[in-house]
Amino acid sequence: MTDARIVGVGMTDFGVHERPLMELFAEATFEAFDDAGVSAPEIDAFYLGNAMGGQTERDTHLAPTLATHVGMAGIPCQRYEDACATSSNAFKHAVRAVEAGQHDVVLVGGVERCTPATGLETPEMTEIFATASHRQYEQPTGLTFPGVFALLTKRHMHEYGTTEEDLAAVAVKNHRHGTHNPRAQFGTETTVEQVLEGPVVADPFRLMDCCPFSDGAAAAVVASEEAAESLAGTPVGVAGVGHATDIVPLADKVDVKATQAARDAAAAAYEDAGIGPQDVDVVELHDCFTGAEILATEALGLVEDGEGGTAATEGRTALGGEIPVNPSGGLKAKGHPIGATGVAQLVELTEQLRGEAGDRQVEDATHALAHNLGGDAATTVVSVLEVAE
Repeated sequence: MTDARIVGVGMTDFGVHERPLMELFAEATFEAFDDAGVSAPEIDAFYLGNAMGGQTERDTHLAPTLATHVGMAGIPCQRYEDACATSSNAFKHAVRAVEAGQHDVVLVGGVERCTPATGLETPEMTEIFATASHRQYEQPTGLTFPGVFALLTKRHMHEYGTTEEDLAAVAVKNHRHGTHNPRAQFGTETTVEQVLEGPVVADPFRLMDCCPFSDGAAAAVVASEEAAESLAGTPVGVAGVGHATDIVPLADKVDVKATQAARDAAAAAYEDAGIGPQDVDVVELHDCFTGAEILATEALGLVEDGEGGTAATEGRTALGGEIPVNPSGGLKAKGHPIGATGVAQLVELTEQLRGEAGDRQVEDATHALAHNLGGDAATTVVSVLEVAE
């Protein structure tokens, strides 16, 4: 079995785009091709992440359509749909195919349009997002995803004394990081006071506790160790990938504050990589809501259970702190185009390990971790990248 490498990455700005889905995808893809030093005919297979194209774009056969648009018609194509974990799941399958020797050079792409530029306003898009919750027990109650993560967070606050100020500290940190990322949707700072003055979306979340709807695309070229040696792109190693799921519906989970799928996926990824959380230098994790970041830092073993909130307040998870989390600005400031988010995390971490992240660079980073979840914390993919030897 060979090892997998990321040899090229690309992504669009995240935010509001008037362009069609295929043009967003092509921009990210051609940037990744240039970065890897490959052209379309050299790609053996294509794994696509797109969660909502059938509902938002009236397009349910996107993989071959997008492959044709960038000159890859005829190769094996596969679309993955796994709520917000969509493109990290596509990445996992691309890595496994390369490791198994099925393909030598694979394109992994993620693309989604979620803003009113699609013709769908916030209420309609919120209803579409909510289709990732339980059809019989959650959707009829009107439970949307701010409500799902509010329930998890309220339990964490009850158990550990996490405060609304702790939640706000996550938003302040990620917006500060976003000011260093030219591709971020929100490149402006905010304050704890401004966060706490915002309108309530779902108690305890206020507006600034929530990530935005975004349009965007991200792409990565994954190659075998042998193929990477012949390509121009600076390779980054894929040290480990873990994938786990948890009980659905939410009410049947054993411990709603523990996000068990993240704990299981992280354990598998750490074992695969042969490292522990103490060895990780930089993290991109799924902060769809401020409370989600707090729960994830604990589930990944970056801080002790109950310390996720205080870690943000004390600056332990900020750039320059003990373990920098979301130097890109995360979903909160960088943006969250559902199907592109997982690969976008890998784009950021590839640049971090190459030393190409500019003002948000974590110095001397050798191991990086991506955490991407989908649905009501039921699916999680954790990937560990490392500087290639």
